Amino acid sequence: MSLDVSPALLEQAERGEVDEADFVDCVRTSLPYAWEMISSLVAQLKVDGGDFADNQTPPPDEQARGQLLRALASDAIRGALQRHFGVRLAFQNCHRLAVFPQDPSVDGTLARFTSPRNQLLNQSPELRDC
Repeated sequence: MSLDVSPALLEQAERGEVDEADFVDCVRTSLPYAWEMISSLVAQLKVDGGDFADNQTPPPDEQARGQLLRALASDAIRGALQRHFGVRLAFQNCHRLAVFPQDPSVDGTLARFTSPRNQLLNQSPELRDC
């Protein structure tokens, strides 16, 4: 299971719509490595400015890598995180996560970051099985 869902949150989901703040809190507590990675990149973007902030350091272990992959592979989780932090998330390899402001002025930079060309240029044999 990718999220540790409390009985109360599961009951909420069974009754109908889930409060997004409760869902985001579930993500925060279930995927702490991914949450910390995104939080730190958002803070870096706010401090440094620029078009984006990214991480190029591989996760410390497979558990952390799995958290990052689960957070970014789920449309529901990814969308909730983007709304919560007010950013757009982009992902390459098994660890290169970037946060972009929602400002349309960086759309070109985001398009380049997520292009097939940049995906190919950011590959390496060490990351083949990540």
